[in-house]
Amino acid sequence: MAAHEDWNTTRAAELIAASQSLEGPLLPILHSFVETFGYVPEPAEPMIAEALNLSRAEVHGVVTFYHDFRREPAGDHVVKLCRAESCQAAGCDALADHLTEKLGIAFGETTRDGRVTLEPIYCLGLCSVSPAAMIDGRLVARLDAKKLDKALGHLGGVAQ
Repeated sequence: MAAHEDWNTTRAAELIAASQSLEGPLLPILHSFVETFGYVPEPAEPMIAEALNLSRAEVHGVVTFYHDFRREPAGDHVVKLCRAESCQAAGCDALADHLTEKLGIAFGETTRDGRVTLEPIYCLGLCSVSPAAMIDGRLVARLDAKKLDKALGHLGGVAQ
């Protein structure tokens, strides 16, 4: 995963200004924060709200509604397991148990060493080849525990 900048208000103001004149600027601004900082820090919400003449509640609602806008930095690697109905029918619940045991964390958490963040995702569009996951932006499908462990192999030490 790409390295991110440390949070600072000067850079945040630049990001807001760069997209402020767009039609519907909130989502592009939030995406730029994730690309730059790796997350949308809480102090960003009032800055964005003021610049766009929105309430803090409106900005907060969008940040917390969409899964791509996280409130804290993610780990070095992000593992997203599909939890939608098709993947559930194909066995993702067993994979979820396997992952949480292997990583020692629950969904929405990051390992203590900051290496891996585990997130649920609700449909990757791979229903015909479920269960599926996205590991560092790479799609993997037709998963079972063995194939999942192999896909996690590049994370080093996670798949032992």
